[in-house]
Amino acid sequence: MPEPSYLRGLNPPQREAVLTTEGPVLVLAGAGTGKTAALTARLAHLIATRQAWPSQILAVTFTNKAAREMKERVSAISGGAIEGMPWLGTFHAIGARMLRSHAELVGLQSNFTILDTDDQLRLLKQQISASNLDEKRWPARQLAGLIDQWKNRGLTPAQLGAGDAEAFANGRGQELYAAYQDRLRALNACDFGDLLLHMLTIFRSHADVLDSYRERFKYILVDEYQDTNASQYDWLKLLAEPKRNLCCVGDDDQSIYSWRGAEVANILRFEKDFPGAKVIRLEQNYRSTPHILAAATGLIAHNAGRLGKTLWTEVNEGDRVKVIGVWDGPEEARRIGEEIEAHERRGGTLNDAAILVRAQFQTREFEERFIAIGLSYQIVGGFRFYERAEIRDAVAYLRLVNQPADDLAFERIVNQPKRGLGDKALASIHAHARVTHQPLLLAAASMLDSDELQSRARNSLARFVADIARWRQMAGEIPHPELARILLDESGYTAMLQAERSAEAAGRLENLTELTRAMEEYESLGTFLEHVSLVMDNDAQKSGERVTIMTIHAAKGLEFPIVFLAGWEEGVFPSQRALDEGGLASLEEERRLAYVAITRARRKATILHAANRRIYGQWTSSIPSRFIAELPKDQIDEETTMTGGESLWRAQWSERADPFAHVARPSRGPGWQRAAGGGFNAQPQRVVEARASAISLGNKGRDDLSVGQRVFHGKFGYGTIEAIEGNKLEIEFEKAGRKRVLDTFVSLGD
Repeated sequence: MPEPSYLRGLNPPQREAVLTTEGPVLVLAGAGTGKTAALTARLAHLIATRQAWPSQILAVTFTNKAAREMKERVSAISGGAIEGMPWLGTFHAIGARMLRSHAELVGLQSNFTILDTDDQLRLLKQQISASNLDEKRWPARQLAGLIDQWKNRGLTPAQLGAGDAEAFANGRGQELYAAYQDRLRALNACDFGDLLLHMLTIFRSHADVLDSYRERFKYILVDEYQDTNASQYDWLKLLAEPKRNLCCVGDDDQSIYSWRGAEVANILRFEKDFPGAKVIRLEQNYRSTPHILAAATGLIAHNAGRLGKTLWTEVNEGDRVKVIGVWDGPEEARRIGEEIEAHERRGGTLNDAAILVRAQFQTREFEERFIAIGLSYQIVGGFRFYERAEIRDAVAYLRLVNQPADDLAFERIVNQPKRGLGDKALASIHAHARVTHQPLLLAAASMLDSDELQSRARNSLARFVADIARWRQMAGEIPHPELARILLDESGYTAMLQAERSAEAAGRLENLTELTRAMEEYESLGTFLEHVSLVMDNDAQKSGERVTIMTIHAAKGLEFPIVFLAGWEEGVFPSQRALDEGGLASLEEERRLAYVAITRARRKATILHAANRRIYGQWTSSIPSRFIAELPKDQIDEETTMTGGESLWRAQWSERADPFAHVARPSRGPGWQRAAGGGFNAQPQRVVEARASAISLGNKGRDDLSVGQRVFHGKFGYGTIEAIEGNKLEIEFEKAGRKRVLDTFVSLGD
């Protein structure tokens, strides 16, 4: 018989991964070793040899894109048989399909709704309010994050320990979690975490259901096993017994998602969980040069928690990994721009190059440099710096302070953070502005002494108007970067993000810090805002060659001929926040992230570190990342603008027994990121005085109104004018009593 087409081109370990069909198998697939080819061929082999029908194979991926690509590949080499494979998909997709068949066992109906994030937050806000808790102190987003963590760990409300319950509202976390789950059942709904958690509950309490799925699935395949969380692990382990025909493909050295629940321990203990398991190592790399692989391997070898493998390749030697020391961040951006332009002159393309950063705020320096020199770029896995929501919000505040007639800025931030201004209140402001031909801010200010708005909305609006007035006055007295810091703090925007207590919120705070730092390069608020407008207008072309800029997390699974790894300094990479929160475990994950970064490069990898960074408005001396010191010396070429011969920092790191000793901790500027609500309660009491000091109110009244006249108001009905003061009327309404309203809201009565 001729060799099957799906085996052609596979190396011996890949073939072994395909042909070892019985019993537990762990395929340790290093970066660029062709694990997708092996996994796809294994699926095709099981179907082609009739060891299982497509409906008898459970194949789990982490993304819909991966599932779709696997279906297409297997379909191409197995004559379309994959079209009949219903159990290939993501954990959530497969969990949802199972749950719809057994929903009644957990109090749901089969047509249950899967809530998105917005619906989940709305529901949690209702639960928090019903429990008489202050949502500002105990935000729904924080509770949503905790519930997601608990569900990722496979914990129902009844299984929650006292320590977990204490994490929210002084011990009321369990109570709120249980109430939330009860409310979901009443609505016949579930969130994404429930799709597996409910099936775990069913498997553990209904043996017949579990046995039916065990009988159904002859073989189970799992991709990216190192990224599984506890709930996914338990779900797989239950299904794999007693046949134990479980094949997991993953790389312990690329486990970088602990912040979303992934547990590297799942892959590390595979052999213990499944005694007699076959471990197959894919180590032949088809992507990178020997120097790049040796540098990455030497770095990751410093991790204790790994199974171990050594990548190798048959491709040409190539260049060593270059390590460049520069003076500061702007020089880093200039140097990378020059390297890319030199690559172009040698006949290369912009598509060849990628810049990988640890945190999103690092992209701004490159964006502004590339715009200045006309180098096309794209941000992958995120927005351009000035397009990010938090940056747009901050700039809108600054625009309104700079120009009170900026209605677009007013609309964006008048209720951001939430100030209790509903649609009706905003509609009233718009209506008054149209009639009086005033900007929205002036219209809002002129409505504060009337009864057009509910008292809560009126008080919130008064504080907002007074804040804008006060910040306008401050704009002429303090540097504009400091104004931005104060504005973000006192508006409650910083406190809003701090209260979320999530990795995403922390990244958004870092972006705001970078924004205020960027403002220091401009002589005034006006010139900075003009620069932002020009940057936003200079949008990147939608087609053609472009340099790719992205975070290392977003780059996992991708590859580029040339990779620049920027910001390899202590406190930036490894991230100081990660080290503070997770200790040694986080250090090892940061090192895995560095390993992923290096192995994205096919031909050339360049690492850069700066001696100085401006952080929180202050210049801070930086030391190179410990990861640079851990790179094998014979695999790198060092270049630095600093003096001192052999790198002193390398000797310093090698002598340190404590991996957390002497880590650079950037100092923070005054007044930045205070405790939640720090400046929010310090609002001025005399809001009318503050408003009048900065905003001139046009309060000329209508000529067709007089005392004693009968008028009609859309909200309060008919009434009689008792007094007139400018554009403000005292009216005795027939049903609502005496009210103070604006003349723009009344019409002549019948």
